[in-house]
Amino acid sequence: MSIHTPLNVRPVRAFSDNYIWLIDSLRADGRVAAVDPGDAAPVVAELQRSGASLAAILLTHHHPDHIGGVPELLRHWDVPVFGPDDTRIAQRTHTVREGERCELPDLGLSFETLQVPGHTLSHIAFWGHGSLFSGDTLFSAGCGRMFEGTPTQMNASLTKLKNLPPDTRMFCGHEYTAANLRFALTVEPANSAALEYQDRVEQLRAAGHPSLPSTLSLEIRVNPFLRCDDPHVVAAAELHAGKALPGAAEVFGVLRAWKDQFR
Repeated sequence: MSIHTPLNVRPVRAFSDNYIWLIDSLRADGRVAAVDPGDAAPVVAELQRSGASLAAILLTHHHPDHIGGVPELLRHWDVPVFGPDDTRIAQRTHTVREGERCELPDLGLSFETLQVPGHTLSHIAFWGHGSLFSGDTLFSAGCGRMFEGTPTQMNASLTKLKNLPPDTRMFCGHEYTAANLRFALTVEPANSAALEYQDRVEQLRAAGHPSLPSTLSLEIRVNPFLRCDDPHVVAAAELHAGKALPGAAEVFGVLRAWKDQFR
């Protein structure tokens, strides 16, 4: 199955700021896969509207706003459910781990599984066809909170994603971009790329459009959590912490704790 198969992705909004991603290809023939369907109702409504049917479900982690709609979707469609090795995901039918592939032959698609612990210990991401589905690990201009992992784990996970091809499109689980940029520009007030991106995001959101997808090349320029070895980011973190920080993981830990309290 070619990694170059064109991938179509469209958002389905859920709750206040979640995105459920529906993916298909030129070979899909009206079938789609749903990524992180926390709510079944908007997915069912979109599939009915478009005349499509569900072929698979992909899950990045166990949080209810990412898996809550799975039981109801399975009442409508008997499809495989791909997810991480985690007993908290009861409906999972196919467990995928680091380096294994999530094969969707009905859609002509195949994704590599990446273990990215930090937000949760079992969190995974799906990468393929020039696209990354990062769940709550990497957001545009930000990253997820560490509910279960350590700064060392989360920084390593973000570095793994950062090292994917720079033209990779990034689809994350929430519309947090504007708020994340406010923090990013607090860390780096003179970051011209972040200032330009902030203007663009404000225009998109004012028009009712998602800020996503982003690209990794953009994220590397605007996202402080991907640049914990950058001198400007290190200096800001050390100033906030009031002490020298010995490495990127420590810089990340300070930034994440700072962001947790940021308003």
